[in-house]
Amino acid sequence: MEISEKIIEVNREIKQICKNLDKDVNEITILGASKSQSLEKIKEAFDGGIKNFGENYLQEAELKIKSLQEDITWHFIGSIQTRKAKKIAEIFDWVHAVDSLKVAKKLNDSRPKTKGPLKVCIQLNIDEEISKSGISSREIEVFLSECSDLKNIEVRGLMVIPKPRNSIQDQHEIFKKVKGIFDSLNQKNIKIDTLSMGMSSDYGPAIKEGSTMVRIGTGIFGLRK
Repeated sequence: MEISEKIIEVNREIKQICKNLDKDVNEITILGASKSQSLEKIKEAFDGGIKNFGENYLQEAELKIKSLQEDITWHFIGSIQTRKAKKIAEIFDWVHAVDSLKVAKKLNDSRPKTKGPLKVCIQLNIDEEISKSGISSREIEVFLSECSDLKNIEVRGLMVIPKPRNSIQDQHEIFKKVKGIFDSLNQKNIKIDTLSMGMSSDYGPAIKEGSTMVRIGTGIFGLRK
């Protein structure tokens, strides 16, 4: 199946989910997870209607951002090494995996004033996995409060990558838990509007439970070689 056909299929599924939920499909952003994909494939996905792309590795992304002059919104979705935060802040529009105040401050201090605030999502470690980075649900409110003084970044929401679930019901339950935290923060006047959760294997349950941004790699580009 061609990339353009895969995009049509993903859009069809998301449109149907939103119709069943009586939800505006325009509230959902499809993020093409383009790690290790060629310039040609990204261009094909762009021509197919994908305007947001997520990259994991700075060096690879730099080349793509320089080479593709289309009106693309670039998201950094990989883990952030402090020494690379300066360049990330300079060339990306969004950063999805902010997981420490040190990284947040580095992004803030490195963001060019001419580009406006860098949009960021805080990575939530929803399963409290020791091996995974992110802020625990117990600490997220304090962390967001600490970030509020950083004027060159704009905290837009939460990003989460739960550990794989064996059933769709389990996927729903963990995404519902994340949405509960998201809603609780908004009720406490911590205004965030983006919930980045769900990938090729589970974006359906994620959208049904409140995701506003899904990261789709395999579903658009096929399996990586």
